[in-house]
Amino acid sequence: MRLVYVGMLVVALSGWAFMELRRNFGRTLKMVAAWVMIFVGLMAVYGLWGDIQRGMRPAQQVGTEEVTLPRAQDGHYYAQVSVGGKVLTFMVDTGASDVVLTPSDASKVGIAPGSLVYIGQASTANGVVRTARVTLPNVSFGPFQDDALRASVNEAPMDISLLGMSYLGQFQITIAGDKMVLRR
Repeated sequence: MRLVYVGMLVVALSGWAFMELRRNFGRTLKMVAAWVMIFVGLMAVYGLWGDIQRGMRPAQQVGTEEVTLPRAQDGHYYAQVSVGGKVLTFMVDTGASDVVLTPSDASKVGIAPGSLVYIGQASTANGVVRTARVTLPNVSFGPFQDDALRASVNEAPMDISLLGMSYLGQFQITIAGDKMVLRR
């Protein structure tokens, strides 16, 4: 029924606009087309805003013995980590005990989240969640290489994977200004 009411409203407004603006119909049509394009453009920006923001995150800098992570506009630090040859973006989370993959990121590195046994639990800001233990092969973070890294896969969807203290504890971490430097 709502669609019928909206349709009637559109027809009524269109009829009024046609009658009022019929003298300069070509000019009016151009203005309507311009406003429609502006509206469609705004919808596209709104729909892609998450991707646009992710693209604006500052990139990490890799040295021979360290990785420098700049603070993003949201106040967090993000790390690009290669797992089994696939590059994943992690939010650096010193409050997380473990490395936690989203189900989506687990799939990207060849782990089938549906086949995992979720017998672990993790306490989060959103309550207790179920997790499954996994081992991540061939982990590369800048100049640092690890053959295997123990991690968890969260059963529920998450926005981004977390790089927790089970991995970060292997580094000397220095935070100064808007940069986090990790060294081994």
